[in-house]
Amino acid sequence: MRTIVHLSDLHFGRVDAGLVEPLIETVRAARPHVVVISGDLTQRARAWQFKEARTFLDALPKPQIVVPGNHDVPLYNVFARFLTPLENYRRYVSADLEPFYRDEEIAVLGLNTARSLTFKNGRINQEQLQVIRSRFSFKEPGVTKILATHHPFDLPKGHDEDDLVGRARTAMERLAACRIDILLAGHLHVSHSGHTADRYRIAGYSALVVSAGTALSERRRGEQNSFNLLHIDWPRATVSRCVWNPDQNRFVEAQSEIFAHGAEGWRQVAEPPKTEAS
Repeated sequence: MRTIVHLSDLHFGRVDAGLVEPLIETVRAARPHVVVISGDLTQRARAWQFKEARTFLDALPKPQIVVPGNHDVPLYNVFARFLTPLENYRRYVSADLEPFYRDEEIAVLGLNTARSLTFKNGRINQEQLQVIRSRFSFKEPGVTKILATHHPFDLPKGHDEDDLVGRARTAMERLAACRIDILLAGHLHVSHSGHTADRYRIAGYSALVVSAGTALSERRRGEQNSFNLLHIDWPRATVSRCVWNPDQNRFVEAQSEIFAHGAEGWRQVAEPPKTEAS
């Protein structure tokens, strides 16, 4: 079994400072095999905000798969936005915009969907689809393939399709061909788990899509600060929400969903009832 901590939308520069140390302690206690951070490490891509994010990253377990978000591209500095959009990200976080981790049970790829030409939305391009193909072309059974981006490929009900990553429908055909199992994203500040079969009708394919709320930002959008904890034991995956509890002054596990992989992809399953013997 593999454990993944999935954080998103940290927004250093506008964080609830009282949550930083409890979050670090909770993540360390989870003893994850990988920590995934799906973008928006900063509020306005300023150097001091990236320095704070770097200190936070250094306190978390390794390895880490980290990708930028649209807030990690300068907004008001037009020169930097179009000529050196990820200069501070590359300097303080990582120059690798295609981070990859693989072991005997999971393979995790991160891709940058943030773009200079759009203030909020993101895109995935043909070169990145080639990266997906090269990283996930293997067919070893039992290895769960995971793609992490800032902008989501699927959405909770009630959200506008404009929030989808650009070229999502074209990309899904490639993801299906590579049999990518799990899609991790952020951007919406909303916790959500589901499968892609309802939106993308691709025969024999349904990926598990997991979106994280904001771990530290003051912009909670109606939810408490939270992050995801994934336990993957092929062909099952458990997605747990760890939510900030102000009364206990710590993050607590609030909800878990169990998914099973079958011939048509991932579907949510009910936890079997416990008996006295168990």
